[in-house]
Amino acid sequence: MGEPADAALLLVRLVLGAVMVVHGWNHWRGGGGITGTAGWFAGLGLRRPRLQAWLSVWTEIGAGALLAVGLFTPLACAAVLSVMLVAGLLAHRPHGFFVFKEGYEYVLVLGVLAVALGAWGPGEYAVDSAADIAVTGWAGAGLVLGAGVLATGGLLATFWRPREKT
Repeated sequence: MGEPADAALLLVRLVLGAVMVVHGWNHWRGGGGITGTAGWFAGLGLRRPRLQAWLSVWTEIGAGALLAVGLFTPLACAAVLSVMLVAGLLAHRPHGFFVFKEGYEYVLVLGVLAVALGAWGPGEYAVDSAADIAVTGWAGAGLVLGAGVLATGGLLATFWRPREKT
């Protein structure tokens, strides 16, 4: 794709990676910490909320770090997609589209960006490219979409038990 595109992909990976790392760090050390995050997850209907909080922290920080260096990019993007799907479905969907009303606008953008990055690939300035293991095109997007949706479905089937409306 050329140097400008590779620089743009590096920028996208760095920004998306940093957003995920900071988001995970905030779940861990910000506000109410793990206890607060676990309480929020419990309120969404997730069982084993403390486990969910830690899984969320490590998934977000891990995926963000992998994206920043461009290692296992499709799997890192699948993790981002899965986190965004869970957040979108459980926390944001009931509030509509707009983020200023707690809607799903923001998580939609990050999730779609993760799938697009899977298709585009990590670019030349990435460990995947240096190691000649980059997966791009339909295969990359399919891997992100398939693994992300499968992980989301597995998590929800295993841990989500919504409260009955009274």
